[in-house]
Amino acid sequence: MRFRDRAEAGRELAEQLRIRHDKGILVHPVVLALPRGGVAVAREISRVLQAPLDVLVVRKIGAPFHEEFGVGALAGDGPPLFDEQSLFRLGLSEADLAPVVERERQELRRREERYRQGRPAPELRGRTAVIVDDGVATGSTARVALRALRHQHPEHLVLAVPVCAPEAAEELRREVDDFVCLHQPRLFSSVGEWYEDFGQLTDADVLEALRGE
Repeated sequence: MRFRDRAEAGRELAEQLRIRHDKGILVHPVVLALPRGGVAVAREISRVLQAPLDVLVVRKIGAPFHEEFGVGALAGDGPPLFDEQSLFRLGLSEADLAPVVERERQELRRREERYRQGRPAPELRGRTAVIVDDGVATGSTARVALRALRHQHPEHLVLAVPVCAPEAAEELRREVDDFVCLHQPRLFSSVGEWYEDFGQLTDADVLEALRGE
């Protein structure tokens, strides 16, 4: 099983969400993408549900010697959420990661300013917040995003991803009211391996999607 690209994954995921929407489960939904990769998936969902599309900027905290290996994540002005087991296995402390956290917080603020362009974040009270990413490996980024959104008191909190590592899926189900995932491969090493085209998106791609182009 591999998706051709993020758009195809988004269309398949949107069909599962449309069924829930037609049953009245997703009340007054707003689709929130984790940029950049999640935006291309979320755009398809937004179209099918005819729901507004916005972003929730979250930054992964990578290990100093391997930035792609996530050991935590940041959202908004909240404190970082660390994967304590990963820190223990790698022999790292939170203090060791202070420079990484500061760098990622600066990038988070830059992206928020770039993507929002003065727009306020959407009001979530009384609405269904559908959080979308292009896939989940460790779950640290998704987890911090979900916890940040809980503080905004949505009526219903949904995480929707095309593919997810089984271990992460088990943990993330505890964070949401509904978890929608198309595939949970037993052998999972990275999100990108489940896409034929997993090219990196740019800020321009994100802005284009948010403008509905």
